[in-house]
Amino acid sequence: YKVYVLEVNPRASRTVPFVAKATGMPVAKIAVKTMVDVSLAEQGIDSAPIPTHVSVKESVFPFVKFHGVDIVLGPEMRSTGEVMGTSDSFSIAFAKSQLAAGVVLPSEGNIFISLAERAKPHLVGIARRLDKLGYKLFATRGNARLIREAGIEVEVVKKLQEGHPNLLDHLIDGRIRLVINTPSGKGARTDEGRIRAAAVASGVPCITTLQAADAAVGAMEALRRQQMNVQALQDRFPQVSAMSGTASPR
Repeated sequence: YKVYVLEVNPRASRTVPFVAKATGMPVAKIAVKTMVDVSLAEQGIDSAPIPTHVSVKESVFPFVKFHGVDIVLGPEMRSTGEVMGTSDSFSIAFAKSQLAAGVVLPSEGNIFISLAERAKPHLVGIARRLDKLGYKLFATRGNARLIREAGIEVEVVKKLQEGHPNLLDHLIDGRIRLVINTPSGKGARTDEGRIRAAAVASGVPCITTLQAADAAVGAMEALRRQQMNVQALQDRFPQVSAMSGTASPR
């Protein structure tokens, strides 16, 4: 294997404040004191913090301001900020992170699902979970055939070149509440790129990876069982201080 380094940053990254808030440890302050020869022991730190909760970091993207741009990510930096969600379970923490990033996972309605060939083995599992939650599924012919063969109801949507009404029409009409589309191609000129761009323009959440699809469906399942709770970080970490002079991160 060849290992390529994309970049090396001689500075603290945006992960530092996330780690500080996720663990309740003022990481930057601890690091600065260490740099001036104040040991961890002298700062009252004798072990690494192990949180009992889960924290999820999510990126914020400006795609809504750039009409027609394909949202599939590559190695280049495209995010303009980051948010986090924290809870006792991963699924609720993920749901919070999406909400903080402006992505509202639908509690009902129609969901379009189209997976690339390499992701097809996961299609039925995702579709079955969504069907059990009561969502109505839409898919193009090839995906719909596999879903139907598994005994799951699905409505066939025409591809863009097959005429109207196609998925773009459904997005414009507000019929689709969520798009799950793992890419087989990349670029704004592909049908998939046009669909993803139209979803963003219509304010419809668009998921482009299997991992995110699994996490999103898990979050929607969890939200059927419980509501999101709200807790201040100061309440979650009332005492950070075996370390003199430090306080909970705000």
